[in-house]
Amino acid sequence: MVTLIKESMKYTDGRLVPSQQGDRGGSMAMRILEKHNIARDGAGMRIRFDAMASHDITYVGIIQTARASGMKEFPLPYVLTNCHNSLCAVGGTINEDDHQFGLSAAKKYGGIYVPAHQAVIHQYMRECWAGCGKMILGSDSHTRYGALGCMGVGEGGPELVKQLLKKTYDIARPQVVAVYLTGAPRRGVGPQDVALAIIKAVFGCGFVKNKVMEFMGPGVEGLSVEYRSGIDVMTTETTCLSSIWTTDEKVRDYLKLHGREEDYQPLAPEEGALYDGAVMVELDKVEPMIALPFHPSNACTIREFIQNAPELLKKVEDTASGMVSKGKVPDLKAKIKPDGVYIEQGVIAGCSGGTYENLMTAADILEDASIGDDVFSLSLYPASQPQYLALIQSGAAARLMKTGATLRSAFCGPCFGAGDVPSNGALSIRHTTRNFPSREGSKPGEGQISYVALMDARSIAATARNGGKLTPADEVDWVDSDHSYSFDASVYANRVYNGWGKAQQDLPLVFGPNIADWPEMIRLPENLVLEVASSILDPVTTTDELIPSGETSSYRSNPLRLAEFALSRKDPGYVGRAKAIQRMENSRRAFLAGGSLDQEAREMLSLTGKEAEQAARDTGLGSLVFALKPGDGSAREQAASCQRVLGGCANVAAEYATKRYRSNVVNWGMLPFIMKDAAASPLQVGDKLLLMGIKRALEQGGEHICATLIRNGERREIALELPAITKDERDILLAGCLINYYAE
Repeated sequence: MVTLIKESMKYTDGRLVPSQQGDRGGSMAMRILEKHNIARDGAGMRIRFDAMASHDITYVGIIQTARASGMKEFPLPYVLTNCHNSLCAVGGTINEDDHQFGLSAAKKYGGIYVPAHQAVIHQYMRECWAGCGKMILGSDSHTRYGALGCMGVGEGGPELVKQLLKKTYDIARPQVVAVYLTGAPRRGVGPQDVALAIIKAVFGCGFVKNKVMEFMGPGVEGLSVEYRSGIDVMTTETTCLSSIWTTDEKVRDYLKLHGREEDYQPLAPEEGALYDGAVMVELDKVEPMIALPFHPSNACTIREFIQNAPELLKKVEDTASGMVSKGKVPDLKAKIKPDGVYIEQGVIAGCSGGTYENLMTAADILEDASIGDDVFSLSLYPASQPQYLALIQSGAAARLMKTGATLRSAFCGPCFGAGDVPSNGALSIRHTTRNFPSREGSKPGEGQISYVALMDARSIAATARNGGKLTPADEVDWVDSDHSYSFDASVYANRVYNGWGKAQQDLPLVFGPNIADWPEMIRLPENLVLEVASSILDPVTTTDELIPSGETSSYRSNPLRLAEFALSRKDPGYVGRAKAIQRMENSRRAFLAGGSLDQEAREMLSLTGKEAEQAARDTGLGSLVFALKPGDGSAREQAASCQRVLGGCANVAAEYATKRYRSNVVNWGMLPFIMKDAAASPLQVGDKLLLMGIKRALEQGGEHICATLIRNGERREIALELPAITKDERDILLAGCLINYYAE
C-alpha cells in the first residue's frame, strides 16, 4: 500500500530508480523555490511569496505587529478570511469586532476581505489565488495548494509580518521526497483514506519532516483535482514543509472553470531529477481507513478496527485516562454492540472534507436513506458558498437534508473545537484535518472527554446510512449522480471586498475593546536565571495543548487575556507558576527604575553568586517550558507568544516537532534550546537554569551553551544547544522579539 524508500532516487523515463547522481535542481519543488529565492549563493534560501492568507484567529495580531513595525500598505496580495471565529455570539461582540477590524485593515492597507460564512480559507485560495508555479504563505498550518501546482507553506504570524515588511522567509535548502502514485483507488476509497495511509507510514519515523513532498506518477492522472487536493491538504499532518504535484489538463480545466486559465502551466520533474527518498503509494491497495484518537497517524483500516475493536478502544481509553483529572474515563468499549461498532456523530467539513465532490458522493450514498432518530447526527459544511450554491442547484442539498442531515455554512469550527462538540464520552467520525486531544472542544481537565476518529466522507456517509453503525464505504452500493460543477463567480463578486493595490491609507482602523497591543518585551540581558514552569514528558506536544483552540479563539486579539489559557488543558498550574516568576522580573525592572527588590527576586538573583542589587543590573529572570517534542499541529504563533507574554524566555526540548513552531519560539524572543539527553534526564518543575553570558554567546554565534542546573540546592553543569541558528535569528533573540527587531 505505502512503501518508504530511504535512499536517493532519480526520475528517469517517468520512473524512479535508485541513484546517487542526478540533478537536485530538476524537481518541481526546487525550480519553484529558486524562482522565489532572492539569495543566490549558499545553502540558505530567502523566499518572497506571491500572495498570503490569514483567517480571523490570526490576522489581527499579524496586522498589529506589522503596523507597529512600520508597515504602510500590503506589498503583496493578502487575503483575510473569516472562517474560524465565525460564531459571533461566542465571547460577546469580540469576534465580530475582529471582523470589522479586518475589513478596515483591508481598506486601509489594500487587502482582500472575505466575510464570515463565504468560504473556508483554503477553499477560497484554491478557487481564487493558487496557480501553477506560485508560492503562497498562510498563517494556518494547512496552507497546501500543491494539487494546483502551487507550493503552500503554513507558518506562524511573524513570518507573514516579515513579508508585509518586504523581508524574506529564510530556510535552509529543503530536501525533497518523491511521492509516486500508481494504480487507481477502488470504489468507496476517498482522498482521506489515501492521506491517512501516507500519514501512518511517514509520521512516526519523521520521514518527510521539514521536507517537500512532490507527487508524481501514473496514478495522478486518474484523480480529480478535488481528490488530489483532499490528499494534499493532509500532508501537513506528516510534518512536511510543503507539497507540489504534477499538473495536467485537469488542472487547466479547474483553473479555467474558476476564470483563471492563465494561471495554468504544465509541471513535471525534469529528466534526471534527484530526490532524497521516495514514498511509493499503490492506490489500488488502499482500503477505507480510520484514524483513532488522538492523532491522524493512529490509523488502520476500518475492517481491522472493527475486527479488533475491544483491544484498540482499550488503548484509546488508556491514553485518555492520563488526560482526565476528575472521575472515570467513559467506557469506549460500550460502543461495541453484537452487530458492530456504533458512532454518535458524523461531520464532513472544512478544507479537507467539505468539498463539492465529497458532499455529492455523500448525497449519492445516502440517497433515499435516513440517518435515524436516535443519538447519531450528521453535520455537513460545504467549503464555500459557490460550492453550496452548486449543491442546491444540483438538488444534492435537498437530498442530503431529507436524510436528516444538517447543512451548515462554510466554517472551520469542527476542525478545532468551535462547532459540533460531541457529548462526554461520545465518539465522532469526521472528515476534517485533526483529532488531537481536546481538538473537538472537550475539556479533560474538567472531567469532560469526547473522542474524534478521522475518516473519509464516503465511509461517514455509509455509516450514516446504517444509522451510526461503523461501515466502510466499499461495503455499500450506490448509484453515482452527475457530479459536474459550475462555479458562480458572482457569489464572491457581490460580497468579497477586493482592495488589492488600492490602499486608502487615510482611513482609520476600527478597534473593538478586546483588540489590544502587545506588552513590552525587553532586549535579552547579559545573563538569565530561568525557572522551569512546566515539564511535559509526552512523546509529542501539540500546539493545541500549548494554547487550546475552541472558545479561547475569541481572545486571540488580546495577548494578556489569551495568555490566561496557556497550557490550561495540559498543565493547569503553568500560568500561576509563570506569573510568580514574572513578578520577580517585574520587581527587578522596578528596582532599575528606582524602586526596591522584593524578597523572591533577591533570592532568585542571588543564585548568580553576586549581591542581588548587583545581579539585577545585568541578569534577567524568566520562566521556561520543557517538553520532549513540542509544536506538532497548528501554525498558531500564540502557542509561543502566550509563554512570552507570561515572561517566558526559553523552550528546552529534545527536538521541535515542526520548523514552524521553532520559528514561532524564536520570533517571540525565546531561546529554542535543544538538550540531547532530554528524555533520559528531563528538567523538572522548579528547576533553575543559570545562563551566564548568554547574550555574549549569542553575539559571538555560539551554538553550544553551558548552563548550570540547580535542583534542590545542588548544582551541576548541563549542555544546551542552539543548532543551525542563523544570524537573523540571533539578532531577533538579542532584540527580545521580532517586533523589537524591526522597531530598531
